Amino acid sequence: MKAKRVNVILALFLLTSFQLLSAQNKRLVNEIKSTMLKATRFMVEEVSYNGGYVWYYLPDFSRQWGEMEAYKTMIWVQSPGTVTMGNSFLDAYEITGDPYYYEAAKKAAAALIWGQSHQGGWNYMIDFGGDRSLKKWYNTIGKNGWRLEEFQHYYGNSTFDDGVTSGAARYLLRMYMTKLDPTYKRALDKAIDFILESQYPLGGWPQRYPLKFDYSKNETPDYSSYYTLNDDVTWDNIQFLIQCYVLLGEQRFLDPIRRAMNFYLVAQDGSGGWSQQLNMELKAASARTYEPAGLLPSATFKNCMLLLRFYEFSGERKFLLAIPPAIEWLEQNQLTEDQTQDGKYTHPAFINPETGDPIYVHRTGSNVKYGHYYTDQNDEKLLRHYGGKTYIPLNFLKKEYKRIASLLPDEAVANSPLNDSGEYGIDILKGLTDQRKFRDRNDSLKKRVDEIVRSLDDEGRWLVEHAMVSNPYIGEGQKMEQTDEFGSTMVGDDSDTSPFSDETEQLYVSTRQYVRNMELLMEYLKKEN
Repeated sequence: MKAKRVNVILALFLLTSFQLLSAQNKRLVNEIKSTMLKATRFMVEEVSYNGGYVWYYLPDFSRQWGEMEAYKTMIWVQSPGTVTMGNSFLDAYEITGDPYYYEAAKKAAAALIWGQSHQGGWNYMIDFGGDRSLKKWYNTIGKNGWRLEEFQHYYGNSTFDDGVTSGAARYLLRMYMTKLDPTYKRALDKAIDFILESQYPLGGWPQRYPLKFDYSKNETPDYSSYYTLNDDVTWDNIQFLIQCYVLLGEQRFLDPIRRAMNFYLVAQDGSGGWSQQLNMELKAASARTYEPAGLLPSATFKNCMLLLRFYEFSGERKFLLAIPPAIEWLEQNQLTEDQTQDGKYTHPAFINPETGDPIYVHRTGSNVKYGHYYTDQNDEKLLRHYGGKTYIPLNFLKKEYKRIASLLPDEAVANSPLNDSGEYGIDILKGLTDQRKFRDRNDSLKKRVDEIVRSLDDEGRWLVEHAMVSNPYIGEGQKMEQTDEFGSTMVGDDSDTSPFSDETEQLYVSTRQYVRNMELLMEYLKKEN
């Protein structure tokens, strides 16, 4: 009898504990949902402009920044701007079912459609003040960003850099697929046609389109029409076309996808390495003046990893054949032990394709008007804003190559999105592009969620320090001396409008922080469902 009483008491204790824990979890879930909605209402109703966003704002909204300072009439397409925010809203809608998030996503989509070019693509930013306002921005703030040469000239066309056009197009595809709302079909079709039209016959894409050739710098040709691998231009377009193929089911996407994958083989240098961009003769080409015509270990590693994926997409072993020469090239071009900074780096950022020598980039002067970049083989006093050395996980590449190369073609393509055996739905819009992993154990995730909930202020803001800000525009630089004072700094003198991290205690509204916090809160909700 005594043992039976003990068992009953234990059972009641466990039941009570479970009920208390369940009640606590339910309360936390409700707090999370309330926090998410309050934070989102602030972003939508106080921060957004015509449904769109930049990256950072002063709390009084007197200044704001995308990659550079933005006018109040501007929004940023480039991540973590309007596209990133819109995707966060859709994530929240899918998890909570609250229509407020879908309405917020619709506003972001409307802003992007307003800013879509006549041809179908997007620029880094959209200015609701029109072309006259945008040209003024380029001729003042943009022109004086010393290291941001892509903003020093008004092209009047669209860019594939940093996933700008592909990201906006993917977002419209997601909006369309969420409810099959025909509102988004016309703009989506226009974006698809733009991406297909701008592809070169060999399979690559230029950085910008329609093609322009009117901006040379330091006697180097305008690079924006070159075949571009840098910043995932070609890969992002491949991903988008694969997603279109899976979700829209149109065979017409297969040929451009295959040509684009094959382009990586065409673009490989005879030595085994790859450059970031190639001229029309398929030779390594320079881009910005701190991006010399060289082969890059970082691009070579990334492209090898893509070729492994292309084998898994296609089952064609030709994609594997390009990897051993690349591995050999990476082995041959490693830094000497005394150059690695105790193992922090393994390779120079750039290697001369003709001689195999490292290329190191430096700058002198104080501002964009009188300063300039130059190259040599000296690995001291390198640029801070663009690393002169890099770390390549070569052993990881070797293991992945060995693992995937051991697969027979039928095994490799078992889950390929390009054949009928793969099972993909709308989640493919995240699966090919979003590689983030939530490694938090449940207890550490819960602790982080508690912190996020508590850190939201009464106005619905997650304020942060150390935003990327800039000097206000004061006119063109006046200092002409060729000093090394700014050789390894993020910015030059006070006339340089390039971004730098504000190391003071000033607080900012941040789209990136909003998205990060929402991701973690939603991850917890998914675990509790």
